[in-house]
Amino acid sequence: MSDAPQLTRRALVGGAVAATGAATAVTVIGAPPAPAGAPEILKPLPPRRFVDFGTNAEMRWSSVDPTRYLTAQRDLFVRNHTATPRIDRADYELRVFGDGLERPRTRGRGVRLTLRDLQAMPTTTVTTVHECTGNGRSFFETQQGQDVSGTSWTLGAVGAVRWEGVRLATVLRRIGLADGVRRGGTVMATGLDDPYESDGVDYGRVRRPFPVSKALDDALLVWGANGHPLLPDHGYPLRLVLPGWVGIASIKWLGSLEVSRGRLTSPWNTTFYRMTGGDYPEGSPALTVNPVRSAWELPWGAALDAGRDVTLTGRSWSGAAPIRSVAVSLDGGDTWRSARLRPDRRDPWKRGGWTRWSVRWPRPRAGERVLLARATDALGRRQPDVTPYNDSGYFFDAVVRHPVTVA
Repeated sequence: MSDAPQLTRRALVGGAVAATGAATAVTVIGAPPAPAGAPEILKPLPPRRFVDFGTNAEMRWSSVDPTRYLTAQRDLFVRNHTATPRIDRADYELRVFGDGLERPRTRGRGVRLTLRDLQAMPTTTVTTVHECTGNGRSFFETQQGQDVSGTSWTLGAVGAVRWEGVRLATVLRRIGLADGVRRGGTVMATGLDDPYESDGVDYGRVRRPFPVSKALDDALLVWGANGHPLLPDHGYPLRLVLPGWVGIASIKWLGSLEVSRGRLTSPWNTTFYRMTGGDYPEGSPALTVNPVRSAWELPWGAALDAGRDVTLTGRSWSGAAPIRSVAVSLDGGDTWRSARLRPDRRDPWKRGGWTRWSVRWPRPRAGERVLLARATDALGRRQPDVTPYNDSGYFFDAVVRHPVTVA
């Protein structure tokens, strides 16, 4: 089943770049009622596939199809700070401004790009694992006995997506960058969703800076996912994607990019999305690259047949490098063996994709069992037994203890 009508692709080289002082026009149009999550989330959230948290929705990991590499948009988790807007493509424009451009521009006189302008530039497709910073947060409590704040994700705030768009480096080079901005400059990406308010504080629109070096490396401006237009909940008509980085860095409903010669900040990298509490010192840096994680492709507490050979499967991923190896235990950690890696033929060892794996369990004996999976990436980053505590429950990367019953 497709997510949305087929995306019309443009492979033209070039595209108009216009400058004007007019404000970006965004028309929010009405959305049909949704069976769950409304009005914060627009797509259907059937309970068999989602845990509905209101402004957020987690894909049930037990609903993952072991035969499919990519995560369909209809199944992808949703992380909103406010509510999903519906933006009219005909009125949409991206504004690019700042003193880091070759010709410095104020916000009011920023370069304005329509979706047609962007789609006329050379397009590219990149597969990445897209993941919320708090994925696995609930295991701080259930596995480590620690209280943390935030949405109680298990392991379903993640998905593998083949994005379609234009490299941000292409866009910035066509506009022109100031000398030296590549070394120490930053880009502030700001979304078009409603301003975020919490405990009486208005933090403004969701926005987060990242280095110009990342912008010129692998950052993308995307309008499609898995061959279809972005759904409203996933950033239609345009979003930023920073491969390998925390989900909050890939700003949805992208409205503007400010390019600066210096260091820009926002609450989303100074107050939120950084490690606090526990042994973390005050002023710890903002979170960027995702850790290494693994998950078995079977329900929590699954029932397995005793005395019959069974093949178990799972997935591992890293924000920094391909997965090099996966060790698994079928007896709660007493013994370990190597899983068989199954690189996808279409995405063999992609830096940003995940790796599927399998292990054969010959004739398991009846009883309660705990399955463990520990991945190591090509940079040597390895999942620990315990994740150091932080009070926001970010980056739970410890080996998850997955219970099953053999009967």
